[in-house]
Amino acid sequence: MVDVKAVVKAAKEISGVVYATDLPYTCSSMGQGVIKDAIKEHHLDRIVVSSCSPRMHEITFQRCIEAGGLNRYLFEMANIREQVSWVTSDKEEATEKAIRLTEMSISKAGQLQSLTPLKSPVEKRVLVIGGGISGIQAALDVSVAGYKVTLVEKLPTLGGRMAQLEKTFPTLDCSA
Repeated sequence: MVDVKAVVKAAKEISGVVYATDLPYTCSSMGQGVIKDAIKEHHLDRIVVSSCSPRMHEITFQRCIEAGGLNRYLFEMANIREQVSWVTSDKEEATEKAIRLTEMSISKAGQLQSLTPLKSPVEKRVLVIGGGISGIQAALDVSVAGYKVTLVEKLPTLGGRMAQLEKTFPTLDCSA
């Protein structure tokens, strides 16, 4: 539904665009190879891919450009499959919409900055709120799994409603 060659032609005319091409199956290893080569050959500092959903292939392309020498966060994706070709029945209208989405992605890419993922240590610790039977059991189960547990109860005694019962079924044992 989209005239891809027209989208590529429009992209080439946008200020700041150094390289634009039509790659069928861009997510394939061959397509990713073309992207990596283009990064080196054209000294690219940002990458925009206009194709399918970022949910499906954003990580694929981030890894690709990282392998090509760019920071993975200097990548932007225009979803012209789900947002254009699958939902627009007029080819001319679909092409115009794809061009606009591509232009917006190129504009956004110009604002992207290199990022470094942060890592922080996580302490294996759990807070259980409520010292009733369920809270006590949850605290015990999590403790056995190797986590430090803090059990918080607003009343001065544990057991919740169960502690208020005189006897329990079927043994008629004292609930306390």
